[in-house]
Amino acid sequence: MAHTSIILIGFGNVGQAFARLLLRKRSQLKNKYGFTYQVNGIATGRHGAAINPHGLDLEFALRLMERGLSLDALHSGPPAPADMLEFIRACPGEVLFENTPVNHANGQPAASYLQAALEMGMHAITANKGPVAHCYAELSQLAASKGRRFLFESTVMDGAPIFSLFRGPLPAADLRGFEGILNSTSNLVLDLMEDGQSFDEAVSHCQKVGLTETDPSNDVDGWDAAIKVAVLSTVLMGAPITPQLVERSGIRAITPEMIAEAKAQGERWKLVCTARKSGEGVSAQVAPRRVPNGSTLYAINGSSSYVEFELDVLPGLGIVENNPGPETTAFGLLADLVNTMRGG
Repeated sequence: MAHTSIILIGFGNVGQAFARLLLRKRSQLKNKYGFTYQVNGIATGRHGAAINPHGLDLEFALRLMERGLSLDALHSGPPAPADMLEFIRACPGEVLFENTPVNHANGQPAASYLQAALEMGMHAITANKGPVAHCYAELSQLAASKGRRFLFESTVMDGAPIFSLFRGPLPAADLRGFEGILNSTSNLVLDLMEDGQSFDEAVSHCQKVGLTETDPSNDVDGWDAAIKVAVLSTVLMGAPITPQLVERSGIRAITPEMIAEAKAQGERWKLVCTARKSGEGVSAQVAPRRVPNGSTLYAINGSSSYVEFELDVLPGLGIVENNPGPETTAFGLLADLVNTMRGG
């Protein structure tokens, strides 16, 4: 029976959902996939850090977070390093999960955390889009040189098996392009505006239900969608681009009048992501578009997401994810762990 030790960097909504999923799936991981685990370290930005080489009490860690208390109470031994890089180097572990806030500009400091883990001989798994968009080649090469895995299924459409799909079940398929709706917040905002809410009211609703951050700019201005386009283009099309190179416009300019006019003509406004191979590179765009009733994009409602891939052997392969949340993101992390342990 294999046994692995885990380090969690970042323990917000996604990190805690992952911890709950680990606990819920403990028996299945052991009985079906042949491995057990322990969490040796958890580091947070605002709620302290804890290391225990014999394994932390994960249920106690979750209770501390629910009460807004520090994780320091779980720590064993000399004080845990406050600096994340020092924490990674000090904590014994075999698999590091990185779930810190995304930096669209350069992917830091998350990329440095993943790099440190790989250099220490750990597998590195992340739900963070920044390091993949900006440092995919470097981190992948480092992982290969160390005989370790660098995986990131949760970076686009949460737990939907996009990257694992292209790693395994689609051999010898050439991806020519893709189109889809990749930002949940903007899609829900446009839906709520169709129902009569103003832009500000719709954004406020998304904030209240926890779908967007306090500052919704990354969603409504298209940055979140652009970085997902960059990740898909870089990893699946072999055309490395950063979000800054994606032609981008958000949904702030969409007015209730524009929504009503489209609706009257049987159309809907959607923030559409596209990428197409162009010579040796890729042409990529995020922009609002009116889509007709017959389009698959028309039927993507609320916070759901959709992407359709155009391959040389499959001209239209689509994936829909309905109502994502931290739990679906956590599943992507778990899937990466299982694939790491079984070499898939």
